[in-house]
Amino acid sequence: MAGKSRLRRTISRWANADDGYARDMRAEFVDDHNASIAECPDRQMVTLRGSVRTVTVRPRGGVPALEAELYDGSGSLTILWLGRRRIAGIDPGRSLQVQGRIGIHDNERVMYNPKYELLG
Repeated sequence: MAGKSRLRRTISRWANADDGYARDMRAEFVDDHNASIAECPDRQMVTLRGSVRTVTVRPRGGVPALEAELYDGSGSLTILWLGRRRIAGIDPGRSLQVQGRIGIHDNERVMYNPKYELLG
């Protein structure tokens, strides 16, 4: 029994280690002018800020597409720029502000070809 409780405590500590990180991210990126990714509505114009987690190039319908995952501490969103293989400054760890409409594609929230601004 004692081994299980110690294991559970360790797992709980690992699982909740990101809580502080997520809280810091929300404090940095979500404010009165920028909605959180988790709470923003679909199909309406929104402005979001977050940190780029991943960047990949995936062809969609035979067209190259630059795909980035944007994270703000509340959730993540896939950002797609169709017809692009690379955009200078769009790299993992970079802070980014995007503006556009969120849609659903294959049960995933996606923003296509947003206006974007690299943040300092």
